[in-house]
Amino acid sequence: MRLLPILAALALVVPIVAGPAPAQAQQQPADAYPSRPVRLVIPYPPGGSTDQLARALQQPLADFLKQPVVVENKAGAGGAIGTDMVAKAPPDGYTILFANSGPNAILPLLRKTPYDTARDLRSISTVAFMPMILAVPADSAAKDLRSFLELAKANGAVELRVRGKRLHVPFGGEYYLNMVSGLKLAHVPYGGAAPMMTALAGGQLEAAFVTGMDGTPMVQGGRIRYPGIGTPKRSSILPTVPAIGEQVPGFSTVVWFGIMAPAGVPEHVAARLHAAVVHAVGRPEVQRMFIDRNVEPRTSTPEELDRLIREESVQWKEVITRGGIKLD
Repeated sequence: MRLLPILAALALVVPIVAGPAPAQAQQQPADAYPSRPVRLVIPYPPGGSTDQLARALQQPLADFLKQPVVVENKAGAGGAIGTDMVAKAPPDGYTILFANSGPNAILPLLRKTPYDTARDLRSISTVAFMPMILAVPADSAAKDLRSFLELAKANGAVELRVRGKRLHVPFGGEYYLNMVSGLKLAHVPYGGAAPMMTALAGGQLEAAFVTGMDGTPMVQGGRIRYPGIGTPKRSSILPTVPAIGEQVPGFSTVVWFGIMAPAGVPEHVAARLHAAVVHAVGRPEVQRMFIDRNVEPRTSTPEELDRLIREESVQWKEVITRGGIKLD
């Protein structure tokens, strides 16, 4: 009979001991991410250089994560619409952004955006760096970088490039070159890369800053030439092309691409995504695809990407202010 109070007490204790177990079971272990498809948002239309680079990573990312990676193009407002969509997505790692310089470092300097990159997005890693390249028609009198600069000083050579959606391009061209070199190149906007490249190859333009993805076919076809590349020193992707920074100290115009996630993603999710990006960029087929298009594959730590964005913002703010640049 003396056992009854003890047994009754034990019966009351059991639920208290067992109670926390269901709550613990609901916590997702670090290795459970991802358990469903991951959405990779590209803030530009299909077919462009950003889209091509992002899609090259799609299958390697899926292989590493062991879940499908679904690409979604969310274009508009200079990349702001897609960027804002990711910034406002649940911070669970299932919606990530293929980010670049334009909407993350330049656009916020020109107009108010519905997101704040530093506050609303978390850097995962860079993916690639794409230098802007100075191009001239094949029969141009500017046979090399030195003669181009001399002609520009003497004649005010016209430099033309896309503006609007691809925000990094005009700033990395004549505005910046004018600022650091004292030249007075004129900016004449084009509505897209294709008509501009056609005009350049046809000799209607004196010079342009182009991407390797746009220019390579015409260089190979002997229709345009590259007097210089927009890097401080010679680039491994075009080692025979002089760096503009060699003759114009301080000049550098390189577009970065990277992966970002909504701020607040758990540490283990961010780490898993970083490992996936490093794996994907390191794949031989991805390396070849990037290098064939004059794009340098390069990953980074999240902190390095954060620092890059801050440094770019300082650089382009000066260019925008001194150039009096405004969006149409």
